[in-house]
Amino acid sequence: MRLDLSGKTALVTGSTQGIGAAIVLGLARAGARVAVNGRSADKVTKAIEQLTAEVPDAQVVPVVADIASEQGARDALDQLPRADILVNNLGIFGSADPLEISDDEWRRYFEVNVLAAVRLTRAYLPGMTERGWGRVQYIASDSAIVIPAEMIHYGMSKTALLGVSRGFAKAAAGTGVTVNAVIAGPTHTGGVEDFVYQLVDRDLPWDEAQKEFMRVHRPQSLLQRLIEPEEIANMVVYLSSPQASATTGAAVRVDGGYVDSIVP
Repeated sequence: MRLDLSGKTALVTGSTQGIGAAIVLGLARAGARVAVNGRSADKVTKAIEQLTAEVPDAQVVPVVADIASEQGARDALDQLPRADILVNNLGIFGSADPLEISDDEWRRYFEVNVLAAVRLTRAYLPGMTERGWGRVQYIASDSAIVIPAEMIHYGMSKTALLGVSRGFAKAAAGTGVTVNAVIAGPTHTGGVEDFVYQLVDRDLPWDEAQKEFMRVHRPQSLLQRLIEPEEIANMVVYLSSPQASATTGAAVRVDGGYVDSIVP
């Protein structure tokens, strides 16, 4: 299957590292013009340098904006007025005692993980529907379904994204625009390494720490290892393609079998 996104412009939020950077790389390899987003101009520049080292002929647009805020969303739109593909990847996570999470922290997780995606969807979806083609995706998590006791505020925000995704898919019904959520399982990123070491012995080498984390904290995983960012990106690139035209309103799992369900 050849996935050709030539002529399409894609915005991936929070894409200077981790899953976002892997998604941008995958979309660029498929021929899309890609917008790399981050809050820091230095980080965006570095990410673009790394991307073009991998894909020398990549068409890249820097979008320096803190999209977790209303002003940041406006800044992003000024830099990229049109997008054919929107991947709402930006997210924060961390462990916390459920009874100690403050009101401000609950609001922060909702603002960053949910409302930022809603704002950009409102901004870009009308243009997609007018043109009769578009792709909107939300990077959700197994935590949306299997709420972790150590980060229920994060789980709540990812559950909300599933509802947001399904709702906007209905708003785009019959227009040629698809809207989907990608349920990512436990994934190997720098941030996740820090998170793992919050929960296991910091003196353990990484390979042992990962195994201990999966054994104790994510025993449901059928993969029995952390997922690599490229494995999430592969699904996102497919869902961004013309070949995925009949997949919409879905929550597609790339979770290593973590969610104990025989239906999507």
